[in-house]
Amino acid sequence: MNLKGIDLKGRSFLTLKDYSKEEILYMIDLAAQLKAKKKRGEVGHLLEGKNIVLIFDKTSTRTRCSFEVAAFDEGAHATFLTNSQMGKKESIEDTARVLGRMYDGIEYRGFDMRVCEDLRDYSGVPVFNGLTDDDHPTQVLADFLTAREHLDKPLDEMKMAYIGDGRNNVAMALMIGAAKVGMDFAIGTPRELFPSEEFMSLVDSYASESGSDLMVTTDPYEAVEDADVIYTDVWVSMGEEDKMEERIALLRDYQVTMDLMNATGKKTTLFEHCLPSFHDLETVVSRDVAAKYGEKYDLKSGEMEVTDEVFRCPRSVVFDEAENRMHTIKAVLVSHLTDKR
Repeated sequence: MNLKGIDLKGRSFLTLKDYSKEEILYMIDLAAQLKAKKKRGEVGHLLEGKNIVLIFDKTSTRTRCSFEVAAFDEGAHATFLTNSQMGKKESIEDTARVLGRMYDGIEYRGFDMRVCEDLRDYSGVPVFNGLTDDDHPTQVLADFLTAREHLDKPLDEMKMAYIGDGRNNVAMALMIGAAKVGMDFAIGTPRELFPSEEFMSLVDSYASESGSDLMVTTDPYEAVEDADVIYTDVWVSMGEEDKMEERIALLRDYQVTMDLMNATGKKTTLFEHCLPSFHDLETVVSRDVAAKYGEKYDLKSGEMEVTDEVFRCPRSVVFDEAENRMHTIKAVLVSHLTDKR
C-alpha cells in the first residue's frame, strides 16, 4: 500500500474521468488504511477544523450517511442543507460564492452534472459528486475496494459484468473506472439501452492505455463469461419513475439469477449492487410493481433486477459495498481537503 507521491489536495471530485489509474488506486488504498484505522477504534483527527456542506436534490441513504460519518470520524463538521434557496430565489453561482466563504468543501447529489461544475467554478473550494444523472464516482471506489477485499488479485486482473440498464449513471461510472484501472468490463443490456457512441469512444481511449477489455452486448450470458463480479442496479433510475413498465418490458430477461451467476464458470464470482434493490416484496415500490405488472411480466414475487436467492447468497457482498461507501468517501475527503495521512 503506497500512499506517497500523490497529491489531490484542493481538487474537486466530480468524475473518475479526471483521475489517473495511480490516483484512483491511491484513493482505494487510502480507504483501506482508514478502514483499518476505524476497525482498531482509533479516533481520527485528519479533518479537524474542516466544515463540509451536503446538498441533496435526490433522496439518499448510503451517500448522506457515508459523508456525515466520514466527516465526523476524522473531526470535521457537516451541515445537511435541506432548505436552501439555490436554483429558486438564488442562482447556483451566488449560492456557491456564499458557501465557499463558509465551508471547506461542498457535496452535491442531484440531477445535472452542470450543478456540480458550477459549484466548483464559483465556490473556490473542492466539490464532491454524490451522484448525478450521468455519473456516480464515489460508488465505484466502494465497489472496487469491495471486489479487491474479496478476490485475491488486483483490479487489473479482474473482469466485472454489469447486467441491466447499460446507460444509467452507475453502469457508465463503473465502465469509466474499469477502463481507467485496466479492469475488463462487459455490459449486458438491450440495444435500446446501449451507452452512446460518444461515451464508448471516450472509455475506449482510456482502455487503450490501461489494457482494459470493454464489451457491450445484448446477451447477458455472453457478458458474464469468466466474470469475477456480476453487478446490477434498479431498472428505473431516480427521476424516471414514469418509465417503469417500459423498462420492465426491456429488462425482464436481464434479471440476475443463480443460473446467470453460475454461467461465469467461476465458483468465486461475487454479486454487487449499489442499493437499494428490489429483490422481494418488502418495499412499497416492489409491492406496487407486483400488483400492477406481476401477472403480465411474472413479477409477483417482487424480484426485479435480482432474485432474492442471489441477493442473499454467500457470494453477495452488497452490504460490504454499503459499508465501504463510508470508507472510500472518507478517503476522498481526506485526500482532497488535507495533505495529512
